[in-house]
Amino acid sequence: MFRQTKSVFQKLRYLSFNGQQHTWRLKSTSARERALQYQPGQKIHGFTVKEVVAVPDLFLTAVKLTHDKTGAQYLHAARDDSNNLFSVQFRTTPMDSTGVPHILEHTVLCGSEKYPCRDPFFKMLNRSLSTFMNAFTASDYTMYPFSTQNGKDFKNLLSVYLDAVFFPCLREQDFWQEGWRLENEDPTDNNSPLMFKGVVFNEMKGAFSDNERLYAQHLQNKLYPDHTYSVVSGGEPLAIPDLTWEQLKQFHATHYHPSNARFFTYGDLPLEPHLKQIQEEALSKFACIDPKTEVPSQPRWTSPKEDHVTCSPDPLAPDPNKQNTVCVSYLLGDITDAFEGLTLSLLSSLMISGPNSPFYKSLIEPKLGTDFSSVVGYDGSTKEASFSIGLQGVDEEDIERVKQIISQTIDKIIENGFEERRIEALIHKLEIQIKHQTTNFGLSLASENTHRLTLSMSPEESYLEKQAKAEEEKLQKKIEVLSDSDRKQIYEKGLELLAAQSRTQDVSCLPALKVSDIEPTIPITPVQISTAGGVPVQYCEQPTNGLVYFRALCNLNTLPEDLKVFVPLFCSVITKMGCGALDYRQQAQQMELRTGGMSVSTQVITDCNELDTYEQGILLSSSCLERNLPHMFQLWSDIFNSPHFDDEERLRVLVMQSAQELANSIAYSGHLYAMTRAGRHLTPAGDLQETFGGMEQVTFMKRTAAMADLSQIIRTLPRLKIHLFNPNNMRWVHNTPAILSDAAAHLEGFIKDVAKNRKERKPVRPNIIEKPINPLDDNGPRRKLISEPTFHPCPMKTFFQMPFPVNFVSESIRAVPFSHKDYASLCILARMMTAKFLHGEIREKGGAYGGGAKIGGGLFTFYSYRDPNTVQTLSAFGNGIEWAKSGKFTQQDIDEAKLSVFSAVDSPVAPADKGMGQFLSGVTDEMKQSHRQRLFAVDHKNLVDVAERYLSAGQKTCGVAILGPENDVIKKDPSWIIK
Repeated sequence: MFRQTKSVFQKLRYLSFNGQQHTWRLKSTSARERALQYQPGQKIHGFTVKEVVAVPDLFLTAVKLTHDKTGAQYLHAARDDSNNLFSVQFRTTPMDSTGVPHILEHTVLCGSEKYPCRDPFFKMLNRSLSTFMNAFTASDYTMYPFSTQNGKDFKNLLSVYLDAVFFPCLREQDFWQEGWRLENEDPTDNNSPLMFKGVVFNEMKGAFSDNERLYAQHLQNKLYPDHTYSVVSGGEPLAIPDLTWEQLKQFHATHYHPSNARFFTYGDLPLEPHLKQIQEEALSKFACIDPKTEVPSQPRWTSPKEDHVTCSPDPLAPDPNKQNTVCVSYLLGDITDAFEGLTLSLLSSLMISGPNSPFYKSLIEPKLGTDFSSVVGYDGSTKEASFSIGLQGVDEEDIERVKQIISQTIDKIIENGFEERRIEALIHKLEIQIKHQTTNFGLSLASENTHRLTLSMSPEESYLEKQAKAEEEKLQKKIEVLSDSDRKQIYEKGLELLAAQSRTQDVSCLPALKVSDIEPTIPITPVQISTAGGVPVQYCEQPTNGLVYFRALCNLNTLPEDLKVFVPLFCSVITKMGCGALDYRQQAQQMELRTGGMSVSTQVITDCNELDTYEQGILLSSSCLERNLPHMFQLWSDIFNSPHFDDEERLRVLVMQSAQELANSIAYSGHLYAMTRAGRHLTPAGDLQETFGGMEQVTFMKRTAAMADLSQIIRTLPRLKIHLFNPNNMRWVHNTPAILSDAAAHLEGFIKDVAKNRKERKPVRPNIIEKPINPLDDNGPRRKLISEPTFHPCPMKTFFQMPFPVNFVSESIRAVPFSHKDYASLCILARMMTAKFLHGEIREKGGAYGGGAKIGGGLFTFYSYRDPNTVQTLSAFGNGIEWAKSGKFTQQDIDEAKLSVFSAVDSPVAPADKGMGQFLSGVTDEMKQSHRQRLFAVDHKNLVDVAERYLSAGQKTCGVAILGPENDVIKKDPSWIIK
């Protein structure tokens, strides 16, 4: 997987510190204490301890070691957290854009000396209880992380990972499959045309259809033009076919060596067994080398530079005439100066974060663009950091003006500095981030900094056509030099690969947990349900480290149908327009000073018992330090009682930002949009999910952003507020360090403050049913759901033509709700079909980056991601159903699917989120335990039965959706609706 560095570390930060943090208070601090016993100079299994540091703010002890023989670096973070993590990373510094580190990352996971079966990485997903398994390629390193809560599983995964990275098979067939190959369009027909295929080839074609991603790549390549950052480490699609298998093997030999490695472990498992296993299984077999992978400093320019690139026009952009991006980037100092890095990062936040920041005022509020550029702020993901500031959604005529404003704003910051209150708010935000279990900057940026790049990007109508033409020319050049025997060999190799992909694998060499290793019961999360001011409240005591988490669900049952499409917009602006005596700038400052954030989001929750029953609402979320509870509730009171809706200029800024974010999200999350659309007409909740979060919402926001006059929206928002902020339609949840009596008192006070909003309103739909919030207490507080017992699903096929070179394909089938006896069988079936059939057909043979099946919201949904195919993929979905009905799977296959399902079911839940399943969906721990027992009980007969009863029968009324490039086959088929 090719990742931008920031997102990798955000993900690992979440894994490491947002896991099961309840453990640090519930048991002795043995892991931390044990680690404190180590002494610098101590020798342990071929390693020497260099440093031992207690980090009380993060409840951990850090131990730094070096491997004596190879020089490999090792960092262990001992913390009383059962979600243990391992990662090994290598500095990978390519000097061309063939994507060699990225293709190598894929290929090392396709088999190794000890585990020679094809694709042990994907096989282990089903033989383990891992809470996370992946691999990432960044600009100058490749990392291989996993996490698990099971000690035996940790050893198994560590063995597979060590063998994969240090002793991979690197077979030519795996290079063809994962990297690129020339192959007949139909591998079984040697007369069909030759074409480029390969997983990474298609992944990167998809990646660069995202204009934000394309811009970020160009900016880095041009700001650091003299070494590894000047190339595309993930692979430029037109350069990928220049990579040879020999070059791949050579890159592994020079880069994947312990002397070029960094190891990291985290959690409550003891350090010494990790060191022993790593030494015995890997490091003892190597000697020290000089890997020569150092990244030199970028030579500084003597004068600033400008450059320009082009991209594909976005048909969903808020304003089709404003699709330019312009950004100024400054090269800064070395990231190894940690204090300077922190200072620069903080100052960057002061410059760009929130409506009080100088650049927000000078660039966003004048509406010169729709939002900041995709690269903005401090970036410490390269050897030398950078600071970037710019805009997207800019009119070509305004580009010069944007450049001038950037320069003037920097001069003003250097001259005037920042307000004390903003600095105080930022420090508070930092305190929250640490609590949440999840240099002179002016001189660096001043005009004397001559290493400054101004990069603009504009849409080009013929961009996609030129890309396709360049790929075709590249293909023809490869084909021109082929002899008849070469063509024959390509055909034969294609058949060999197809045969290998179709062969049943012997995976007996791989370690595996057994179903008996899974905990039979789940830990109970105690919750208390009561009322405050007549409003139902759920309290959940958790070790939240001094933070109080507050949520409220407000149902939409009285909201007129014609207003529902406005609800996501209402949610995105309601906390950003100002309230009470505060304008939007003051409100933003108070939220930063007093809270960990305040947000509102849409919710559509399918009932756990009835498929045609659902709850519709909005979820209010916020958190704060205990001392700030009264301030947080005062902010909510002001938002409820006197939100500001009348500032059209402010509203336009927020509408443009929201529309731009939605348009940008499609290239990365196209499969989610396809899945939402496919399920639209299969359940009553499906239509509302499409309205709130599907392509319908994207196009609605595009239309709204294009309005010359927003007065209609300004008149509409207060109408929504009347229905949504009504205490009669609400329930609350508090996750707190203790059942705080003052939390209850503040909540009572808040409900009194907003009592004037309380009004009995008639539901829009007559079919409202009430269910107890706690299903075990019929007399307790209740929630109101919409029931549509006469609902009939409707089959529909929709194709959205998009400016992408790859497709996102989905097919959805109506199934059963969570509490149904067959739901567990469908969960196991979805996982088994993904691992044992769809992965091979869609990714290995089809060349898509990903694909599979999942169940949720009562729907069984197939999907593919960055897929070169459409009709072929839909056939694979159908063939998957036939495969399941045929029962051609073993007990081992079923057990592996169970392990995979349980690894998701048992994944760690942060203290902030404990009890939320019951609060939102009415799913109690007792119901989860019943589901667990049904999962354990699933057998071969159950799986064949549900495949026949739901999937085979459901194909008659399935929904299908595709987002992708122009498709002649679909255009000619009258059964498709073309958008």
